[in-house]
Amino acid sequence: MRFISTRSEGGEFFSASDAILKGLAPDGGLFIPENIPSIPDTFTLTKGSWYALYQAMLPYFEGDELEGDLEEICRNAFNFPIPFHSENGKDTLELYFGPTAAFKDFGARFLAFSMEKLLSRRNEEITILVATSGDTGGAVASAFHSRRNLSVKVLFPKGRVAERQRMQLTGWDGNVSSYEVDGSFDDCQRMVKEAFMDPELKGLSSANSINLGRLLPQMAYYVYASSVYKLKYGEDAVFVIPSGNVGNATGAYWAKAMGAPIKRIVLAVNANKPITDYLESGEYRPRASVKTLANAMDVGAPSNIERLFSMFPDIDTFRENVSAYSVSDDEIKRTIKEVYDESGYVICPHTACGERVRRDHVQEEHSVVVSTAHPAKFNDIVEPLIGRELAIPRTLFDIMHKKPVSTEIEADYHLLFS
Repeated sequence: MRFISTRSEGGEFFSASDAILKGLAPDGGLFIPENIPSIPDTFTLTKGSWYALYQAMLPYFEGDELEGDLEEICRNAFNFPIPFHSENGKDTLELYFGPTAAFKDFGARFLAFSMEKLLSRRNEEITILVATSGDTGGAVASAFHSRRNLSVKVLFPKGRVAERQRMQLTGWDGNVSSYEVDGSFDDCQRMVKEAFMDPELKGLSSANSINLGRLLPQMAYYVYASSVYKLKYGEDAVFVIPSGNVGNATGAYWAKAMGAPIKRIVLAVNANKPITDYLESGEYRPRASVKTLANAMDVGAPSNIERLFSMFPDIDTFRENVSAYSVSDDEIKRTIKEVYDESGYVICPHTACGERVRRDHVQEEHSVVVSTAHPAKFNDIVEPLIGRELAIPRTLFDIMHKKPVSTEIEADYHLLFS
């Protein structure tokens, strides 16, 4: 299996391990497989979710130096459940049972275990740069903390993350440093990209969803979840995915291309609408991000759109395969309250975007909304709407009692290395 850049035509080829360590292709593009493989004939649901994820990823590591380590990495990285919540014929895929109570734990933990193994074997060291609008940084900090041969710099926009998310971003020491950037998430993401393109800076990599090692586990849990759904209902799944940087949705499209039983994929975005605007106008225009209640989706220039464009290169093909709908803050609040009043089920603001889109735009009797984070991470938004306090997951409780450590900087990547 070989990987190429989204920006190269017949250019350089890379192994999975090299793509994971580099993070970004030398030409500034994102790594994609030369050809998307099929799900292995041996794929099974009988050995647990972690084993299903391992089998889904195995074709991407054919002939790679990590091929023989992949089963062990997956067993260690995916040591938490992937449950469905079913209510009145509606399914929600709960992806928040990892250490930081967000779906980002899948990719972050796989990436950390893989990088540590590769760097130890090669006797190399790497500095990870990660821009976050909420959950990514906490998941990466947790996954990479105390890992050998690795240091991490987490960048997040000042005043634009929930307080409990901020605790998860700043409660670290040792090899993890946190930077509170005077700007937006897009500024943080730009700083990371500019640092990568600086020839003076060596030994850098990324843990954002631009990194192949983040994306492959997300692809794998869609293979798993759609297979569970098919077994349960006898039909292909319709996934409604809350989307910001579009890595989660890209994983679903790769799973579908592999042959996973996915009928279609619907994106739910907040007031940041470059994708819905592109679908309407046919002209893609990134823009400055807008602050919303679903802050992890506050992305005005989604990096992974480049991978979607590589799959669906013109507007007609894009429209045939991608649908997306925008949800306002008022609709987010209304949906959280609606769902709780109907069933007592509590969802976070990001999941509420998906649920609103399902209720308003997805006509199929059965569909799956992807729940991306535990609602207790957004207590200041959710609790006033449902009228009660939420229990705090143990992992979140523990980090809330750590001393926060961060450095405030301007939106200039040079300051990360001064």
